[in-house]
Amino acid sequence: MNEFGGQPNRIEKNTKIKGNITSEADFRIDGKLEGNVKTSGKVVIGKDGYINGKVECVNADIEGKFNGELMVKDLLSLKSSATIEGTVQVSKLAVEPGATFNAACTMGKGVGAPAASAPKLQPTKTNEPAKVS
Repeated sequence: MNEFGGQPNRIEKNTKIKGNITSEADFRIDGKLEGNVKTSGKVVIGKDGYINGKVECVNADIEGKFNGELMVKDLLSLKSSATIEGTVQVSKLAVEPGATFNAACTMGKGVGAPAASAPKLQPTKTNEPAKVS
């Protein structure tokens, strides 16, 4: 992990935290966190790590478990032991064989952009074939 915004932070195994964390630096979680993490760095969830909440970061490597809302501005890397549930917004995704990915996923460079900028879909009438425009 790089020390872009300061010293990397670490939540060790057998440590449980309930609350919200905001930091400029990288984070490694080997314990359990119930809450939100917002960082301009990288989030790593170790093999024994677990987060239940919302995570906003630039990059993420996950070996452990995550449940909630995950917003990664660049690369999300899921190792073979990873288990992901919830919603994911990411620019790039790498998944090793064996990882469990049970999430609604949105991909693209515009991650974090307001939903209002998304194109509007026109509803079709019942029992009519869809028309291509």
